[in-house]
Amino acid sequence: MLNRSLTLKLLPLVIVLAEALPMNSPAYGQIIRPISPQPESFQERMRQQQEERTQQTQEQLKETWLRQNLQQQQQQQQDFTRQRQELIRQQQFRLQQQETRLQQQQFTRQQQLRIQDQQLRQDQQIRQQQQFRLQEQIRQQELRQQKENL
Repeated sequence: MLNRSLTLKLLPLVIVLAEALPMNSPAYGQIIRPISPQPESFQERMRQQQEERTQQTQEQLKETWLRQNLQQQQQQQQDFTRQRQELIRQQQFRLQQQETRLQQQQFTRQQQLRIQDQQLRQDQQIRQQQQFRLQEQIRQQELRQQKENL
């Protein structure tokens, strides 16, 4: 863009110089050559276009690879997160089961302790009753003996 602008500004000067200098002068050739655009060959333009296409294709491939790689990483991260959540869920379930078992065991122990305590009280009552009967029998026996002795 800058070259085109500069060329347009210098063109009137070149025209004036070109008219002032004779055509066979070495200065004429130096002025005209640099300003006139060098015509590119068809093959050179095709080569440049092919290089540009190749570069664009490589950039597209690189972009596609990066996008796929990112998607794959995201998928792996999601899979890892899902597996981790599943493991946590399983561990929580096991802990809940274990806690339930412990509660059941504790309840069972408490029941057993209550039953043992109840049996102990019953046994104690039975002993007391037996002792009371025995004492009563002894007292009755003593009373009979006293009556007989009288």
